[in-house]
Amino acid sequence: MTVSFENLPPESRVWIYPSNRPFGADEREKLKASIENFLDQWTAHNQSLEAAYELPYNRFIVIGINQEQVKASGCSIDASVRFIQALEKEFDLVLLDKMNVTFKQGEFLTHKSLTDFKALVKNKSVTSNTLVFNNLVDTVAAYRNFWEITAAESWHNRFF
Repeated sequence: MTVSFENLPPESRVWIYPSNRPFGADEREKLKASIENFLDQWTAHNQSLEAAYELPYNRFIVIGINQEQVKASGCSIDASVRFIQALEKEFDLVLLDKMNVTFKQGEFLTHKSLTDFKALVKNKSVTSNTLVFNNLVDTVAAYRNFWEITAAESWHNRFF
């Protein structure tokens, strides 16, 4: 069952899928419909999951579930990954490649391979003060507080 993201408790589980490119206006509406349809049908052990989503910056898909009622199971998590894979094909997106980094350059978002990111660090185009997206956060509280942080405060700091 789909709920508002704001209604998820802080300890709710989240998964963040960065896109290799921004979502177009038409795509955004189709993505919303697809995600809502999936979340409305998403279950664990035949019990409906209380789930929500956001599309921040038109560049990420963030899915959260309230595990106070029903916890995600291996099968339900597998179903969500298959769903994200289907979105990748349908919209010609890359969402599951964890070897990419998304960061801010001024007011713009940049999506680079980890190798390219390291090269940008080396030539000082990216600094420890660059805002990066820490897509490894796994709770709503961490997402709200530690998702968009400086590279120095994230796992990216090992490159400096």
